[in-house]
Formats: sequence, C-alpha cells, structure tokens
Amino acid sequence: MPPLSEAGLLSEYRIGVGDSIQINVWRNPELSLSVPVRPDGKVSMPLIGDILAANRTATELSAAITKDLASYVRNPQVTVIVSNPSSSDFQRRVRITGAVKAPQSIPYREGMTVLDLVLMAGGPNEFASANNAKLYRRINGEVKVYRIRLDNLMSAGDVETNYDLQPSDIVSVPERAF
Repeated sequence: MPPLSEAGLLSEYRIGVGDSIQINVWRNPELSLSVPVRPDGKVSMPLIGDILAANRTATELSAAITKDLASYVRNPQVTVIVSNPSSSDFQRRVRITGAVKAPQSIPYREGMTVLDLVLMAGGPNEFASANNAKLYRRINGEVKVYRIRLDNLMSAGDVETNYDLQPSDIVSVPERAF
C-alpha cells in the first residue's frame, strides 16, 4: 500500500463547463469581460474569437489569451479569475458506497476524515466487512488504494487509518462473505 503522504496538496483548480470567469486585459477595458464557459468548453473574446477554457487552469488560460492577443495589442497583460466555479460541485465531492446504511455523495469540506464520512452515511450496515474497507484516491492520473480498518477505527478507537479526505475520494465498504 503506497504511503498516503504521496497525495500532497490539492492541485490547481481547472476551469470547467458552466464556470463563470472574469478576463481582464490591463489598459484595455473593451477587451475585458465576464463570461460563462459554454457547453463546448470555450469562451468568446473580442479580436481572437473562441478560445478553449475548459480543463485549463486560470494561469494556462491567461497565457493562451496573452499569446493570441499579442497580434493585436502591444504587450498584453491578461489575468483570469474564476468568479463562480459552478463545475466544481462534482469535482469537489467525496463519496461512500457499499455496505453502509446510507451511501452518499457529499460536498468536500476541509478537514473531513474517513470517520466523518462514515458517520454521515450512518455507519456500516450489518453485512459489512468493515476492516476491509478501502479509500480510492486519484493521484497524478493514477488511482491509489488505501486499506481502512473501519471496525478497529469505530470500535477500538484505532485512528491509524482515519485518513484526511481530499476532493473526489471514494470510500468503499465491502460486504462480508457468508
């Protein structure tokens, strides 16, 4: 099992469809605008037309706009601010499935742990193999799996596997074999 510390910090926010972004071009108010990201992942700007915004960070989008505007504006200074990250709702959720009383998908909150999520789901049900629960976390495009000794955590107070959660984590509690 890989060490949980590999998870590191949360990666920089990536713009998604439905987000509202504010694009500011210094000393060019006619080029500055506030727009939603369309379903095709693009936004429209004066002079340069459509530009892909989805799956880019604000810094990446700013650099792309700066490059495209360079033909029209001398030394453009562009900043991009995500003013309403509405696409983040599903990106920033944690989920618990399997042999729990109420499987859930809930918004991530800073400081949330495995135990918090399990308690919100009503705890393991009577068919759970709680010490074989697993935490699934995507790190650098690869899914890592961490064992959770849920019964030890809840019954004996063994907090060794009470991991801090991150957005998009999934906790799965399997059923025991009969």
